[in-house]
Amino acid sequence: MTSDAAADAADRDPQPHWLTAEEMRAWLAFRRLRLVLSAEVNRELAKDSGLSEADYDVLSSLSDDVAGVRRLGELADRMLWSRSRLSHHITRMQDRGLVRREEVDGDARGSHIVLTPAGRAALEDAAPNHVASVRRLFIDRMTPEQIRVLGDIGEAVLGPLGEAPE
Repeated sequence: MTSDAAADAADRDPQPHWLTAEEMRAWLAFRRLRLVLSAEVNRELAKDSGLSEADYDVLSSLSDDVAGVRRLGELADRMLWSRSRLSHHITRMQDRGLVRREEVDGDARGSHIVLTPAGRAALEDAAPNHVASVRRLFIDRMTPEQIRVLGDIGEAVLGPLGEAPE
């Protein structure tokens, strides 16, 4: 039985398949790592640049496009956010001059989100300290082998969910 088939069978089993002590250790470590690391990276990013992690994610997603433009729905899908949540966040970023909305020709409901020069400058100013934080808090604490294994784990878990790591 493949691991996917075993997982599907376990999902249908009416009896709980409790985690072993080692599985629980891994799950709790992952949850804690995700929460603590995200909070610390976000705190340092805000202190260094005035950007939130969400701001940085929007700006970096937009900057991945040469023109710095994405449709709102495409951006929401990339960020795994609802369109409503992203729309509200974009409004706040627009008020700060980091992005702007442009209507999509022929689509009254659609809009493009455009990275402004101020948004690009904010991202470029934030990026060096942000990557230094990610290195110091995360990357530099692992061996090259652990980094490779973590990448493999991400692909193994996210792949069947249709969410390949970007």
